Amino acid sequence: MGAGKSTLGPSLAARLGRPFFDLDTELERIARMPLGELFTTRGEAHFRALEEERGLELLERGTPSVIAIGAGGLGTRALRQRVRGSAFAVLLDIEADEAWRRVQGSGRPLARDRVDFESLLAQRRPVYEAIAHARAHDLDGAVLAAGGVHVEVGALALLAALVPAASPAALVADARVAGIHGADAQLALGARAASTHELPVGEEAKTPGAVARLWEELTLDRGGVLVALGGGCTTDAAGFAAATYLRGIDWVAVPTTLVGQVDAAIGGKTGLNLPGGKNLVGAFHWPARAVVDPALLGTLPARERLEGMAEVVKTGLLVGEPLWELADPELVRRSASSKTAVCLGDPHEAGRRAILNLGHTFAHALEAAGGYEELSHGRAVALGLQAALRLSGNLDALEVVERVLHPRPVRVDRDRAWAALGRDKKAADGRLRLVLLPRTGEPEHGVEVPPADVRRALDELIAR
Repeated sequence: MGAGKSTLGPSLAARLGRPFFDLDTELERIARMPLGELFTTRGEAHFRALEEERGLELLERGTPSVIAIGAGGLGTRALRQRVRGSAFAVLLDIEADEAWRRVQGSGRPLARDRVDFESLLAQRRPVYEAIAHARAHDLDGAVLAAGGVHVEVGALALLAALVPAASPAALVADARVAGIHGADAQLALGARAASTHELPVGEEAKTPGAVARLWEELTLDRGGVLVALGGGCTTDAAGFAAATYLRGIDWVAVPTTLVGQVDAAIGGKTGLNLPGGKNLVGAFHWPARAVVDPALLGTLPARERLEGMAEVVKTGLLVGEPLWELADPELVRRSASSKTAVCLGDPHEAGRRAILNLGHTFAHALEAAGGYEELSHGRAVALGLQAALRLSGNLDALEVVERVLHPRPVRVDRDRAWAALGRDKKAADGRLRLVLLPRTGEPEHGVEVPPADVRRALDELIAR
């Protein structure tokens, strides 16, 4: 009582694009009387039976939903088992003093005496602990918990506890990241670190040959877990290796770059590049956990930080908030939460998740035209955002991109870039579909733009 379920629940449902049900409100609707009156006139036994019946009905609907379940409702064995077994339960943790402050004088039958209220909370807490899959204190925390994303300064040292189950772990990193953070990661994993493996640095990691070598080296069984430590290229390649090794094993993403922490390591997209285009081979394989430690950003050179800021700016423009102005821990947390929410609502990019590709159609074409060597991903995304916003006619957002990211035209082959654009995964029936942002915070996806306009926007990104 008083934890904020009825307040946070609708906001969480809106972020995830799911319907919201409040079990207390459902009971009032069914009984056609206020909750307190129902409890008093028909007795607690009848109230709990009705609560259990409707709670089970909501959990059995088969449609992804957000459901706020009252504290007492979890006292029934059947409802506890169903919540634990077929839902993802987030405990909104709150101190007793704050909960009492919120409910005193509310007229709730079980919130009339502070001593009784605190006794009831102490009695119920073990039930909450046994049922909860995760804890949260606010909306962003609830989203991150539901997506298996743990954001905390110092999280790398907690790796053994955050990697699910007690299975052996294979640690994968490139040589550069292994030299900076590898020893700390192995120490944190302790006895669970069964083996270590190396991927090439950068986009070379995302080649079939590099992943084939990793497949050959792995000795995990189906119960093992692959831990990917590094930037977006490492998590993309290692995640794909995990998706396909032994037809799929669990993996944990431990991103060490800004682009990894706010984007690449979240949402389950894994992929490899082919000569004709970026991420043309891949799989949706959501990590069992993403362990995000903003403290690791302290080792990033300014150039690599700017790379990640391209994704931060993109996310901020999509949600209509200046996330790029926040300090690192909150910048990472808010950006990661925003991406997690979109991905949870559309895990296989069948709809709204496509908005995350704002600017990326142009970016991937430029990268492919440069053979994945001439242009970094972050710089390509900055240029791609510039093109998408010009086509959108959003001058305010364009000013943000140019002021924060400083995009400059790149020297790549124009015809090769145009050919790569035509192979984009988001094309349908031979027609290119773009993500546009006519108004900040209101993205549109699947937009067809005349080819001549698209070609002109692409040419403006390429130096003469």
